Amino acid sequence: MVESAERRALLLVLHDVAPSTWADYRPFVEAVDQLGDVPMTWLVVPDFHRRNALGEHADFRRLLSERVRRGDELALHGYFHDDDGPAPTTPRDWFMRRIYTHEGEFFQLSREAALARLHAGIEVFRQFDWPLHGFVAPAWLMSDGTRQALRELPLRYTSDPQHIYRLPEFAAIDAPGLVWSARSAWRRGLSKIVSDQREQRWHQAPVIRLGLHPVDMRHPFARNYWLQTLKRLLAEGRVPMTKIDWLAQQREQLERVA
Repeated sequence: MVESAERRALLLVLHDVAPSTWADYRPFVEAVDQLGDVPMTWLVVPDFHRRNALGEHADFRRLLSERVRRGDELALHGYFHDDDGPAPTTPRDWFMRRIYTHEGEFFQLSREAALARLHAGIEVFRQFDWPLHGFVAPAWLMSDGTRQALRELPLRYTSDPQHIYRLPEFAAIDAPGLVWSARSAWRRGLSKIVSDQREQRWHQAPVIRLGLHPVDMRHPFARNYWLQTLKRLLAEGRVPMTKIDWLAQQREQLERVA
């Protein structure tokens, strides 16, 4: 049964959150705050590209702690957000790790390596007293070993571009997402066309995710798209929620039906 307009949700997700990307995000976040109560999910990288260790940036940590107090969610987004594995040896690996992205940190990790890196990220959240419920792999790329590791940890969800997966069972829940490739003008133009088409197709979807990246914020055309899309979806009656709050709502609805 289709949810009523009042119950349809909107999830605003900021990827690649780190001290070095805050300058990109700040004007957008300030604009969102002016709209009122719009909770966001921040995908936090503990040491972005090995040059942004959170332990060395007290002001940024205080900012994130304040966002948690406001009702935002922080989720673990890799650890380094770069691919430091051995060189690709197959055409598929070369494409995924050198063409599609250079940041597929968890794409080739063994279970043991993934567990070690995930435990390190969990410890960072514990150290700074941040609640942690979810993990999102950089570029949404996860090896089988990473999936095995996630089944062993006290996390509640992970996700890919079109689903949120309830952990530890990896139960898939449809959660379509809009995301841009904004590195060049032609990519931004194509992303706008594709996103407009998808938004129309998903008009009645119970939830739509907006997946933002720092590079989007560096181009007025892309930044304006995200802000106007957010305003439009809110005006249509979608309820802004964090990922973990929406997931909890889904569980409550299932329990009522049962």
